[in-house]
Amino acid sequence: MRVHQRLLAGKYPNCRTLAKELEVSIKTIQRDVDFMRDRLGLPIIYDPTRCGFYYTEVVTHFPSIDVSEGEIVALFVAQKALEQYRGTSFEKPLRTAFEKITEGLQERIGLGLGDVELAISFRGLGGSVSDLELFDVVSRAVMGSKELEFEYKKLGSLEYKKRLVQPYHLGSVENQWYLFAFDLDRDDFRTFALPRMLGVKNTRKKFRRRPDFSIGKYLGDSFGVFKGTSRYVVRIQFDAFASSLVSERQWHSSQKLQELADGETELSMTLGSLEEIERWILSWGIHARVLEPEELRERLCRSARAILGANSLVAGI
Repeated sequence: MRVHQRLLAGKYPNCRTLAKELEVSIKTIQRDVDFMRDRLGLPIIYDPTRCGFYYTEVVTHFPSIDVSEGEIVALFVAQKALEQYRGTSFEKPLRTAFEKITEGLQERIGLGLGDVELAISFRGLGGSVSDLELFDVVSRAVMGSKELEFEYKKLGSLEYKKRLVQPYHLGSVENQWYLFAFDLDRDDFRTFALPRMLGVKNTRKKFRRRPDFSIGKYLGDSFGVFKGTSRYVVRIQFDAFASSLVSERQWHSSQKLQELADGETELSMTLGSLEEIERWILSWGIHARVLEPEELRERLCRSARAILGANSLVAGI
């Protein structure tokens, strides 16, 4: 916009004078001018006799993004959602990107963003600590279909092992970033948590993506990111206290809710594994009771006894 204003003033600015005035590099100015001319279609020409740029036609307004109030609210909500990355390496580039987008918005939106600032917020627990450089390498490999090498420590393991994979998808699940990739040594798809990846290297070797891969199908029977090979029909009964909380959210695409007597609710779903649903049920404490499968009920009993034993020992009971 400031380059645009200098051109409108007919001062014939050049990259050197603009860079000095705006306190940026000459290359940055050149890229901006190229963008204005090639992407925005502005009639910019360099005059060698005057050593500067000028508009060859009358420009009445700067090309901008015309949005409605509803769209600007949605954009602002998206910006607020970025708060979960405050203090991480993602914060600066995310804010920079948002500022670049909003700089091009029309100024005639009749909306007080200060009111939205007071009305909307996001709070995330246990945010990911993924490194921005690592994320950049992985995301470029996913977009470019290039094989990746890295060291990986499985959950519960004490050592890292080398992996060679074909990356298919990056996903954020419960504030944690995961890579979904085909492991060449194991000849199967695997899920990798970015914080447990070290020494990530883009091999530059191109691979052909399997056209039948879909992240929706891949995680269709997962409660989170665990991809199981079995099929479990899970039925959980919640008391009146928990029923309202459970019925307010969509926990799984296959879920069915049935209202019972005394305000209780039965939640049923079909899953491929029990690891994640076990932890979730434990988080409800005495408010949840597993009706089936028997295997899940037995796992919960073992976990409950282990929790009781560990905390009784600490408490000296």
